[in-house]
Amino acid sequence: MKLHPLGLAICLALSSTAALAAGNHGHDPKFGGVVVETKAGDLEIVAKPDAIVIYVSDHGNPMKLDGAKAKVTLLNGTDKSETELLPAGDKLEAKGAFKVAKGTKGVAVVTLAGRPPATARFEVK
Repeated sequence: MKLHPLGLAICLALSSTAALAAGNHGHDPKFGGVVVETKAGDLEIVAKPDAIVIYVSDHGNPMKLDGAKAKVTLLNGTDKSETELLPAGDKLEAKGAFKVAKGTKGVAVVTLAGRPPATARFEVK
């Protein structure tokens, strides 16, 4: 069986267009943080010296955080610190004094009600 080159080109063009449309979910940060895709949803992690905040969304739509919790581990060289985050309206939040600077690495473990924990690695920009 011989494939017609024009038919093949049309099939390739249509399949690549569909793939590009399916992959565009707007993963740009909305709150100045770092966006990480996880099985629980998209996490935008905002780490500042006075607060750590995680916004959870599903394809750009905020998710309900009733019963949710999170734990963030910050790594600065050999220094390691952990903090718990609790729901605060449309986000998970912890306030305090945190050692956060450009290059700080972190691991967030987010648990939404009725779902297994999701892990996200990030680096402060």
